[in-house]
Amino acid sequence: MKLNNKITKAAICMSLLAAVGCTSNFEEINTNPYGITPELREQDFNHIKGDFSPMFNNIQVLTPEWVYQLQQGLNCDIWSGYMATPTGFAGGINNTTYSLVDGWNGFIWDYAYPNVMFNAYDIANKSKGKYDQFYALSLILKVEGMHRMTDTFGPIIYSQFGTSDATIGYDSQEEVYNQMFSELDIAVAELTKRVDAGEASTFVTTDLSAYKGDYKAWVKFANTLRLRLAMRIVKVKPALAKTEAEKAIAHKFGVFTTNADLFKVVSPVYTNPIATISDSWLDIRMSADMESIMGGYEDPRLATYFDTSTQFPGQFKGVRTGIDIAAKSDHQDFSGVGSVVRSKEIVLMTTAEAYFLRAEGALRGWNMGGDAESLYKAGIQASFDQRGVSGAAAYMADNTKTAKAYVDPNFPVNNSAPVNNVTVAWDAAATNEVKLQKIITQKWIAGFPEGQEAWSDYRRTGYPKLFPVLKNYSGNTITTEFGVRRINFVQSEKAANAGGVATGLAKLNGPDTGGTRLWWDVDAPNF
Repeated sequence: MKLNNKITKAAICMSLLAAVGCTSNFEEINTNPYGITPELREQDFNHIKGDFSPMFNNIQVLTPEWVYQLQQGLNCDIWSGYMATPTGFAGGINNTTYSLVDGWNGFIWDYAYPNVMFNAYDIANKSKGKYDQFYALSLILKVEGMHRMTDTFGPIIYSQFGTSDATIGYDSQEEVYNQMFSELDIAVAELTKRVDAGEASTFVTTDLSAYKGDYKAWVKFANTLRLRLAMRIVKVKPALAKTEAEKAIAHKFGVFTTNADLFKVVSPVYTNPIATISDSWLDIRMSADMESIMGGYEDPRLATYFDTSTQFPGQFKGVRTGIDIAAKSDHQDFSGVGSVVRSKEIVLMTTAEAYFLRAEGALRGWNMGGDAESLYKAGIQASFDQRGVSGAAAYMADNTKTAKAYVDPNFPVNNSAPVNNVTVAWDAAATNEVKLQKIITQKWIAGFPEGQEAWSDYRRTGYPKLFPVLKNYSGNTITTEFGVRRINFVQSEKAANAGGVATGLAKLNGPDTGGTRLWWDVDAPNF
């Protein structure tokens, strides 16, 4: 257990006082003449740079792997339809069967705040108004990390973070989104100014993304992140959504257009934790939805996403979520994750996503720099290129293949007819709803394995259509039809900041359960 810093410092001071007594030259006695002074540390910005690494490494927790499993693996990675577990944790009564486990889900909050939010706050205190390039970069990372939090819980601590009040109030999700748009404004303006001035980057050695400190690349990421957030609010604030989306596209540097633009954390040490959870622990497997949709399309990317089953050689076999699991051995030899996941590069936003966001915007009549069909096809092509797979043209032209039925060869009770019923080929005569289903289905395929974003899209649009759970132990708080909409406020907050949680509950507009919809998640037509 890490000692409290205040207690530790007090103990050190007491020991020094006992040894030397009260003295007027305390600082001189206790300064290492050969050490690095605060002034020297500031010369290379080391007093700021050290705060960035924890932010990069904990947007998704990269280590230890079991924390990632609780932070994301056993919630949105599964609720998104990407993966399933063959392991019957807690006797099968757990997140996968809609009995939300507070002891698991608390890790989402408890890792984001000390690692992402605190370090963004610390960087702001050290750099704002003085070294604003670092402040701008920290804001982009903060928005990337913390939009995941509000998209999980709803109201969260945001504008009040860092206050010394006994009760720290929560912002509504609308308030958080408005502040995130403002923060992206600040970041984009600051970094664009520095690019225009031809300023050399001071972020090269600190940047754990593939951008290597390139300010222009960071601006394109911020613009694409704005586009993502704009689309999220399209049902509740359509005018603002359109304004923010078009702002992203109209910026002189624009959004992602090539796969060199995509945002990924390039870890010098850690491999994607999903690989360990799949390969070593056998705790995660391909989902039945992936088998049904990608298998039905005969999608050539499937072989990069998953390995074939060891129980059924040459076949891709998925596990259905929300089933009775009597023994792990019943499904552990189905398909584990593939080469895409066994990497030290953790992709958090793809160029394909940018094209699909633009395709949806164009479908809604926004100025997205292209029409919906061409942007949809560009998204598929970008995904194929990213995975190093050929055959995109034939795939995009296929107007016959759809999702296939799911067959569990070990337990037929889990079988199901297909539920996602669209083909890949664009159909200009189709309704906007069918076109949207095609866009989101392909966006879902391209986004693997980033379950957080896929779960948010599923809640917002209902696409792709996924197999319902067969076992629902939520006590009627979560419907089988609509699935988990959010995660309950966490126990650590209820214990330490009960008054703050009460402010969050007042802004939630529903009970603190997994069935309560978030602000942007409204039960309304997509068009």
